[in-house]
Amino acid sequence: MNIHYIHRDNDQDAARPALLFNNVTVTYGEMEQNIEKYASYLNHLGLKIGDKVAVALPNCLEFIYSYLGVTRAGGTVVPLNLLQTPLELAFMLNDSGARFLITNETIGRAFSGSSELSIKPVILDAQCRKEISTAPPAHFKERDPESVCALLYTSGTIGQPKAVMLTHNNLIGNVKSMDDVSHFCPDDNFLAVLPMFHGFGWATSVLLPLYVGCSITILDAFRPKEVLQALSQKGITVFCGVPSMFAVLLKLRRQAPFPTLKYAISGGDSISEEHMLSFEKTFNFPIIEGYGLSEASPVVSLNPLKGIRKIKSVGLPLSGVEVKIVSEEDRELPPGEVGELIVKGPNVMKGYYNREEETRLVLRKGWLYTGDLAYRDHDGYIYIVGRKKELIITAGYNIYPGEIEEALEAHQSVAEAAVIGVPHPVKGEVIKAFIIPAEGFTLEKHELFCFLKDRLSTYKIPELFEVKEELPRGASGKVLKRMLK
Repeated sequence: MNIHYIHRDNDQDAARPALLFNNVTVTYGEMEQNIEKYASYLNHLGLKIGDKVAVALPNCLEFIYSYLGVTRAGGTVVPLNLLQTPLELAFMLNDSGARFLITNETIGRAFSGSSELSIKPVILDAQCRKEISTAPPAHFKERDPESVCALLYTSGTIGQPKAVMLTHNNLIGNVKSMDDVSHFCPDDNFLAVLPMFHGFGWATSVLLPLYVGCSITILDAFRPKEVLQALSQKGITVFCGVPSMFAVLLKLRRQAPFPTLKYAISGGDSISEEHMLSFEKTFNFPIIEGYGLSEASPVVSLNPLKGIRKIKSVGLPLSGVEVKIVSEEDRELPPGEVGELIVKGPNVMKGYYNREEETRLVLRKGWLYTGDLAYRDHDGYIYIVGRKKELIITAGYNIYPGEIEEALEAHQSVAEAAVIGVPHPVKGEVIKAFIIPAEGFTLEKHELFCFLKDRLSTYKIPELFEVKEELPRGASGKVLKRMLK
């Protein structure tokens, strides 16, 4: 079976712009040639079917050529999170058993002193690029669509990160499901600023537009003023981001017109109603929220791009994806009741690499147990209330941090809040709030307490507050609460 990641009809115009990066435009025809060259070069180096190839690159043309070149040559991609330390990256390389590492000269130097790694580096310098461009053609066998395409390392809540095994069918199935519920066409231009090494960025800002035949404008990092300029001047029609990106853009308070933008889509973490409404008021443009996780390739649900959008909801399941809300006893719960969100569909991972016990815990009878607490309304819309492991129990009461964070962020002095439970000898846990003050404001605990009294039950009001300049985040922009604890 042929595996096609580029254009759903496979009849794209070779002259159509595919990738735009640093004032360079690459057509679909040129991109295809480059992917083929990368695949041939890796084949020449001795890449065999199923070999793991790590990719450590920022957003750039070479990331796309490398990823799709590896898959074409029969390898499995291991995208590395560039926010990790060299020690953490070394763990991922060893754990995955990667044979090759594709990177640039700068990042390559971080690995050059490690004697523990048995891996062949492919440093994309001038000499390597010349060798790639002159690589002799190679014949590639068709891949089993159920074979593993990529290993995505999760940030993990405890212990070492785990590698999520995503098959070709997982990724293509997720892209097709997104395509089924969207209205994108080859005339659309996606802004790719989310990191490509992260599942959300790769699926929504690279694979989806390539599958539809769109253009992709690539930024190598999130620089707010550069993003605003791109949205204003580069003909961007689709912008996928995470809540922290929208919050930073909002902080700039610039009335920048986005003349071509059709959709701003948020995922990776929940976005507060206050930030969502403020963004819409400032930029005169709505944010559409969705939900996903690495283990689901990653997108599970999305508010309709054309239809009823419900604020605070992550929308409806994608085409072909089933969801249920279940109790601790696996009983499906009716609308309005909070339980664990479980997912079933072609997007659900094969399992965790070399971790059979962890796989059995989350994959049961064909369902993925996400660990996220949620409920559905009578229309089937999903509302995420928190993580099971982040649930706070104080004096017997179950408290969902998201509800408190939302209430805090409604106050003018709070730019962002993160809430956790801390041990208490009598109550079990008490609530602690970490707060980034809004620009020009100082935190007044008594004022916040009075403000929250009208919005939350007394037992939900934090007893402890700590002011922070920034919060620890993972690659998707999600706050890492385990580090706060």
